[in-house]
Formats: sequence, C-alpha cells, structure tokens
Amino acid sequence: MVHRHFLLVTFPAQGHINPCLQLAKRLVRIGVHVTFVTSVSAQRSISRNTGTLDGLKFADAFSDGYDEGLKFGGDISHFFSEIRSNGSQRLKEIIAASCEEGCPVTCLVYNPMLPWAAKVARECHVRSSVLWIQPAAVLDIMYYYFNGFEDVMLKNYNDPSWSIKLPGLPLLSGRDLPFAMFTSTSNGTNSILSIIKELFHTLDDSESNPKILVNTFEALELEALKVVKKYNLTAIGPLIPSAFLDGRDPLDTSFGGDLFQKTKDYAGWLNSKPESSVIYVSFGTMFSFPKSQMEEIARGLLETRRPFLWVIRENKENKDEEKEEDRLCCMEELEQQGNIVPWCSQLDVLSHPSLGCFVTHCGWNSTLESLASGVPVVAFPNWSDQGTNATMIVDVWKIGIRVQKHQEGIVESDEVKSCIEKVMGETGEEMRRNAKKWKDLAREAVKEGGSSDKNLKIFVDEL
Repeated sequence: MVHRHFLLVTFPAQGHINPCLQLAKRLVRIGVHVTFVTSVSAQRSISRNTGTLDGLKFADAFSDGYDEGLKFGGDISHFFSEIRSNGSQRLKEIIAASCEEGCPVTCLVYNPMLPWAAKVARECHVRSSVLWIQPAAVLDIMYYYFNGFEDVMLKNYNDPSWSIKLPGLPLLSGRDLPFAMFTSTSNGTNSILSIIKELFHTLDDSESNPKILVNTFEALELEALKVVKKYNLTAIGPLIPSAFLDGRDPLDTSFGGDLFQKTKDYAGWLNSKPESSVIYVSFGTMFSFPKSQMEEIARGLLETRRPFLWVIRENKENKDEEKEEDRLCCMEELEQQGNIVPWCSQLDVLSHPSLGCFVTHCGWNSTLESLASGVPVVAFPNWSDQGTNATMIVDVWKIGIRVQKHQEGIVESDEVKSCIEKVMGETGEEMRRNAKKWKDLAREAVKEGGSSDKNLKIFVDEL
C-alpha cells in the first residue's frame, strides 16, 4: 500500500484547532500518518488537553509573535505577518525533513485563514487542500460577495428592510451576512476579508475544480455544497469527537472531557435535574457581552424559573482585580436557581439527558455540536458567521428561535425569557423533533459507509 502522510496546519484559535484535530484523528483511523503543526500558544493549549495517538505527530510549533497568546488590543497586522513568515518557514522545514526521513508529505491541509500555505505546498511540489471550518453557506456568500455582489451588499446591509436571494441559499437580510464583510480594523483595513479574497485567488490559481473539505454533512447543506460550480465542496463533518457520534473511538472525547467526571460542581448538579429541564447558556471563547446585556440575560433566566447552567468566563486579564461593580446584581438569586461555571466540557453537557435547550452565540462548532446532540437552540448571534448560522438554524433546519434586539442593540430580559419558553414549552415540540432528526442524520453521515466517511476515504484514495 502506498504510504500516505498528511501535514495539517491550523490557525491558533480554539474554534479552528478543534475541527482540525478531529480531522487528524479521522485520518489516522483510516491509516494515514498525520503531522500536525500550529503556533506556540495554540500548541500549549493542545498539549494540556489531548493525549498521544499512534500515527499522529505534533511538530515543533512556530511563533505567531504572541507566544503567550494574542491579547485584545494586540497588533493584528503583526500577528498575521508573523504567522505567514514563521509558518511558511516551518512548513518548508517539515516537508523537507519528511522527505529525508523517507516519509514524504502526500498532502498539506490548511486553514482558510492561512492561504499562503498553498503557495508553500506548490513550491515544495506537494498537493494541498483547504479545510473550510464554517458552513458551506458562508463560503457561498463570500464567493458571491467577491463575484458580482459586493456593491449591493455594502450599499444595503444596514437597511433592515433589505433582503437578498442568492442561488442555493435562503432569503438573507443584512444581519444574516457574515460580519467580516463590513468590519474594519483600526487602520481602516479589513484583514479577514482580504485573507478570504486571497484564499479564493489561491484556489483559482490551483488545479481546475479544486476540492475543498467542509466541516458539514451532505444532508445538512445539500444545496449549499453544490452552489459554486468551480469548486468541489466535499462534506466530511461534523468534525466532533467520535465518542459523541459514531462511537467507534469511545476514548475520543472533547477537550477536557476527562475533567467532566471530576467536576462535581456541574456534573453532579446536572445528574440531579429532571430530563430535558436544564437551559445551557454559553457564548463561546472569543466574545464578551457588556454588563448591561449580561444583566438582561440574567433577569430573563430568573424569570423562566427553570434550572440553568451558564458559562461565564473569568477575566484572565484582570483576574485579581475584578471589581464589585462588574458583579451581576442578582448573583445570589442566580446561584440559587442555576449553576454558574467558568468552563465546562460542552459536548458532555449537550449530550446530558437533563438538557432542554442551548442558548448559544451560534459559532459553527457550537451549532454542529447542538445538531449532533439533538438539542434545540435559542440563537443569540453576535459576529463572524453567527448571523448566517442563526438563519439556517431557524429558517432551514428549524431547530430553534432567534432573539430580537432592541433599538439600542440589547436583547431585553422579556425577549430572553420568551424565546426560552417557546423552545422549552409546547410550541417547541417541532423544534425538538427536528433536532432529533438532525442528530440521527449527523451520526449517519460519519458512521462506517456514511456520506462523510466515504467522502474522506475517497479524498485520501484519490491522492
């Protein structure tokens, strides 16, 4: 059998690392040797949270200029420049060393935020493919933006009465479009959008009909996967741990999954609650709400009179200087009715029988995890792809409801309570049925012989 060796490089953010690591594990299970590389700060996170696996090697990391982690307010331009220069050099070294060791790299799989990796692959005469870590629908919207729709989107996205129908996608308003299109950095440039534009140029300069690996599954986005004819969008997801999907590897759990059994403050608490009774609230690792919004969420949760598990991250920057005025005014009541934690193993929580609904920012990993766990959603999108994901959740997959913001951009407590009640109550019965349907389809896709399982094996065999 021809020896196959994949080199995987990922962007140093948790939402990017997780699906890439899961792809690495899937590849190892089908007999591929995998080398995984990322930045120093991201590598430390991985080392703390994952064990060893035969066939998976972690290469020496490269510096992104912020080895202790990029803080808010850091120089984004410097960050991306260091990733590009140091990452390019590191990839060339790994590819060269692999050749010398008699185990040449067959394929380089790179993150969408690292389009320069494809150039490195070409220079080293190695095949490459991008791992798209957002839904196919977002890739389609980005493609349309750069191919004929930029002016109309930029002109109208702020108009609440405006909407646009793009082929293969649901009706979209301005708030449903990926946030990166309309945000700029302090110097007036949009670094994210310029990187995505570079990615499309890179794909167009590669072989005809380049294959893009997408963290989704065919039943979920059948139309969206076919929209852009010049690319071969190949669904290989959901890229979440095997223990929560096909069960082929029960030891393959989420980051920190082993801590779940040891964390009695919420694991035991969940065990004590009735089936489908608990509201789980988490807004990801990248975004923090102002205190005014947190107070509204808190009041809304209290008014439901239902138990809840709420993840409120500690302020790592000023952990020892947390001021009394930053503390939620109704904290004592919150702690009596629910459980507030700084961290939890999300997949363990979502798969717990006591879970009734998920109040989420609609990041793509969280969205896939809720779909794969069969948990209905209260969609609370903020930025990036989250508005698009929320629209798909509500209008296409029909597993949830989206909160409506007040004129000042705040979601008020009455709205929080109302949305939760609609999902948890009798009116949410169809959402719960649909959530169960998508859970079954997600598991069907990744099991032996399922669509995502076959797609990944075909991709490897074609190399």
